Parts: sequence; C-alpha cells; structure tokens
Amino acid sequence: MEPTDSDASYLAGLFALTVATGLVDAVSYLALDRVFTGNMTGNVLFVGFGLTGSGEVPLLNNAVALVGFLAGAIVAGRLVHGRTHVTRLPTAHLLVLFGTAATVLVTGAAWLVLGAPAGERLIGLTALLATAMGMQAVVARGTRISDVTTVVITSTLVNFALDSPLAGGTGDKWVRRAGAVVSMGAGGAFGALLISAWSGAGALLVAGACMTLGAIGLGVARHREGRRAAGTRTIPERTG
Repeated sequence: MEPTDSDASYLAGLFALTVATGLVDAVSYLALDRVFTGNMTGNVLFVGFGLTGSGEVPLLNNAVALVGFLAGAIVAGRLVHGRTHVTRLPTAHLLVLFGTAATVLVTGAAWLVLGAPAGERLIGLTALLATAMGMQAVVARGTRISDVTTVVITSTLVNFALDSPLAGGTGDKWVRRAGAVVSMGAGGAFGALLISAWSGAGALLVAGACMTLGAIGLGVARHREGRRAAGTRTIPERTG
C-alpha cells in the first residue's frame, strides 16, 4: 500500500527537512566538536561516554546539545499547543518552521562573517542548532506521518524491516520509509562534501535553505489539502 493522497503531498516537504537534519548534524559533528544537534539517540550515548571520563568525547558540548534540543521542543510545543486548522497542519507550525529556517540561515551567515566559532561561541552555536532541531521535530509531528520524523530514522528502519515481504509483511508505506532513510543519509553525505569543499558555514547555509524549502513544501501541501477539504464540503448531497 502506498501513501494516501493527503499523506503523499506532505512527504516532499518532510524529506527536505530530513535532508536538512543530515546537513546540520554533519556540521555539528564534523565542523564543530563531535556533537549531534539533531540525532539525540547518538547524543545521549555521547553524554554517557563522556560521563565515564572518555577524553575523546566532549561531555559539555553534548550535554548542551541535549538540553538545547529539549528546550527547543518545549518552546515549540508551547507555541503550537492547542492550535487547529481545517487541514492537519495548523498555521503556527508553519510559522515556527519558517522561523527556525531563518535562524539557521542567519547563523550560517554570521559564521561566514565572524569566522569559525571557538570557546563560548562554539558552545552557543551548538545550543542554538540543537534548539532549532528540537523545534523542527515538534513541527514535523503536525503532519501526522510517524515514519518521517525528520530527526531520527531508527524506528523507521524497524518498521521498514517488519513490514517487508522478507519478514512476512506487505511492504506497507515503503516509499516514505525508504525516502526518510535516503534523505537523512544524503543530507549527511552532502554536508560532509560541503564542509570539505567549502566550509561548515556554507553547509549550514545550505541546511537553512533546505529547511526553507521544506517549510514551503509543507505549506503547499497544506493548501492542497485545504482545497480538497473545501471541495468535499461543497459537493451537494444526492437524494433519490
């Protein structure tokens, strides 16, 4: 079974946000200080490693990223809580997402102008990126497509395997699940290439652009869903 029309219209935007997550994590891990700002599963492990006194894992930066992500999710939750719309995605979700994309773009531009961050600036940048990713994760939940969370793919891989014909499944929703995995990996690979050929700041600018495209994509999907809902309401009831 493939995604419904309503689901399918949101997938392009969600995939763009997932690519952005891969880009941001490439920046935070490769160009900052070996910390994830979007993938909190890996980050929790890094905090655990750091607590054991491992000199190769920066405990402070990873802890800051974890707290920043939680703070971003809480703030976004407060901003979108109780919001409703004729479609599945309330306006507040889109506004938060556009604000998040703008923040990442401005951060990338500031990095280009001011140079590579160090010390307190590095920690502050880590916190800011993690907060942005926490907010994105909350906003993405508004689409009600659980297999494309935009920040993690572990559960997506599990569902992909369980529903595959090899496991006795029907291959249900395989397109969205494969798309989420590919998008995350592509974002990470693209980010690594940009950091090597350009800079971490440049990769962050591209991540912000991907977030913006994702927000636009979700906005277009919401518009289409709204038009379908309006068309359904205006169809006269048949009698006979």
